[in-house]
Amino acid sequence: MYANFHTHTPRCNHACGLDREYVESAIRAGFKVLGFADHTPMPFTGEYYSYFRMKMHETEEYINSINKLKEEYKNDIKIYTGFETEYYPAYFENLLNFLSNFDYDYMILGQHFADNEVESPYVAHANSDSELLSRYYNQILEGYATGKFTYIAHPDLYNFVGDPEIYEKVIYDFCSKAKKLGAVLEINQLGYTSKRNYPNAAFWDIAAKVGNTAILGCDAHSPTELENKAAQDDIRQIAISRGITLLDGIVPKAVKG
Repeated sequence: MYANFHTHTPRCNHACGLDREYVESAIRAGFKVLGFADHTPMPFTGEYYSYFRMKMHETEEYINSINKLKEEYKNDIKIYTGFETEYYPAYFENLLNFLSNFDYDYMILGQHFADNEVESPYVAHANSDSELLSRYYNQILEGYATGKFTYIAHPDLYNFVGDPEIYEKVIYDFCSKAKKLGAVLEINQLGYTSKRNYPNAAFWDIAAKVGNTAILGCDAHSPTELENKAAQDDIRQIAISRGITLLDGIVPKAVKG
């Protein structure tokens, strides 16, 4: 892999390793570009606590840490400072206003819930709710259409166990509309190595028919995952075997404001 834009840190409460260790692991693996995209905080109201993202007060330290590494390792690797976040319509404007105070390069859209996590189930848990399936993918498209995201992470994360014909119809519609929006779709290494329900062969068969463009994402939650070249070769074959155009890198979008 030439570039990876999907790298986490322990601030999300489910990753390990120092920020510097991710950079050094990426260099050993031969990466030319490394993007950090840890889970944004989210300006929830009330007493709800989100267990898988950094806290609001940790954001400045995160940005400063990555930006310092960007300068320190500038002769060895190109580093981008970014975020992974969901598109939650009820909170998105306030999130963008909060993030506008910080110096970062990009965001990737990694949707884990329809509506938002306060009210809806985690969609990687098996379910057969076709209405939720449609709502989830429509919400991703709505989020990407805001112009604030560089690409769509793990677009096949939804673990639908209902009628395969319904799944095919929804995914074909999603992939077609994503292509019209110019969205790049991520083939996710973590899902592969963790033996999750994604990468989903049925999803990528449809993406191949539609002609979507893809990018590999390590979704690294520990530094050593960046050096798993065997897994990276395997997920690359998901695209190559289907004739999907696979990008080695991508130019992060300016997303502030």
